[in-house]
Amino acid sequence: MKKRRHAKILEIINNYDIETQEDLQECLKQHGFEVTQATISRDIRELKLVKETSKDGKYIYSLRKMATNEDVVNRATGIFHQAVLSFDYALNTVCIKCHSGMAGAACAAIDSMHWEGVLGTIAGDDTIFVLCRSEEYAHQFVNNLEKTLNVKNS
Repeated sequence: MKKRRHAKILEIINNYDIETQEDLQECLKQHGFEVTQATISRDIRELKLVKETSKDGKYIYSLRKMATNEDVVNRATGIFHQAVLSFDYALNTVCIKCHSGMAGAACAAIDSMHWEGVLGTIAGDDTIFVLCRSEEYAHQFVNNLEKTLNVKNS
């Protein structure tokens, strides 16, 4: 449950300007997570979220900018293990199937990793499409996902 909640928190702060713990708590509640303020506080610390200035000058929660590549990979790997069911590619597009409601979090994790050759991502409820620069990059991306998840997918 904690990993799913953490994945949802990352998805929320990636998609909304969250200014306070109460805002985050309310968003989590709307997504089916009933949590206390103490839990929110612990989650913020464990995810190493920081406040930064948004485009409109508000202070909002975000992932710390100085996260190491290893931190990002570890966080993303945890999210992938919880969310991803299967993946494959056709030409330069990768399709990733996820558990219901988890595609947004997995997509945010992909975006945070800045994969070479990835032009953009889009997520629905249980599916992610990743647009790659070429079929070669799509193949490389799928191979990297296999390594990240320690699985062989076909």
